[in-house]
Amino acid sequence: MIIGIVVVVVVLGLLVGLGMSVKIVREYQRLVLFRLGRATGTKGPGLVLVNPVTDRTSLVDLREQFLEIPHQTAITKDNAPISIDFIIFYKVVDPQMSVLTVQNFAGAALNVASTTLRSVVGDMALDDVLSKREDMNASLRVRLDDVTERWGMKVTSVEVREVNPPPGVQEAMTRQMSAERTRRAAVTEAEGQKAAAITRAEGDRQAAITLAEGSKQASILSAEGERQAAVLRAQGYTSGLEVIVQVARDLDDKTMLLQYLDTLKQIGSSPSSKFVVPMELSGLLNGVKGLLAPAATGGTGAAPAPPGARDASQVGSFPAPALVRDTASDHGGEPGAAPDGS
Repeated sequence: MIIGIVVVVVVLGLLVGLGMSVKIVREYQRLVLFRLGRATGTKGPGLVLVNPVTDRTSLVDLREQFLEIPHQTAITKDNAPISIDFIIFYKVVDPQMSVLTVQNFAGAALNVASTTLRSVVGDMALDDVLSKREDMNASLRVRLDDVTERWGMKVTSVEVREVNPPPGVQEAMTRQMSAERTRRAAVTEAEGQKAAAITRAEGDRQAAITLAEGSKQASILSAEGERQAAVLRAQGYTSGLEVIVQVARDLDDKTMLLQYLDTLKQIGSSPSSKFVVPMELSGLLNGVKGLLAPAATGGTGAAPAPPGARDASQVGSFPAPALVRDTASDHGGEPGAAPDGS
């Protein structure tokens, strides 16, 4: 009975000791081992056996972590107080150093971040703090990384979340923003009017060019039409003259004499008080005399001369200037008077 109890106690002790001697370390963890108070290095990942009597362990997480820094008040280079809060992202790069060199990394990082923030903001103006957050983030990361490097930590990123200037500055910023928007609106409106004026001028120019080209084409077409019409008229005149010349070649002297007589008849019937007889009248009369001579000699079948008709010799005896006369003498002279006094 006593032996059974002793066996049970020994087995339980072995199980408890075995449980304390076996450690399972995950992939993202490392085990810092202390044997009799002295650091002997890091273990893991995987199964790690330790002596529960002489060994002590400290587990370190290697994953990237973040630390929120609450609102910190800082004064800018132009003496404007602002409140800033930001986040620090870090990871452990040396598990043994992170355990041996710093007791509370979160508290240490918070205090270092506060002093570093005041130093960085003090070198920047308020406008730069509000507009150049990327530069401020990079400066904070570099300065914090210089301090945390000796702790076996690596600051991977710093992100400023909120910057709160004092109320007076916020009101001035609001007025400035309103004025800036008003200025941009005026500039945009002026640019729009300028673009519209340029577009209208361009349209007027294109319209004027199109109108001028149309007028030019119309003038060209009109001139071309007039030229073609003149050419056609000239061709018509030429054809008419050619026909007249062709017909005139076939005319004899008798036909021309008859034309002369018809012309004289038209001149005599004119209502004018004066008329002019051509100088070739004597030649015309000689031609008429030649035509009338066969009839006067009594050819067979000749028709008798009408009463009051003059002999061809008498017609030929007219002086040419006597036929060029003033018709007024017909009204004021003696009726029936002949030019030759007969």
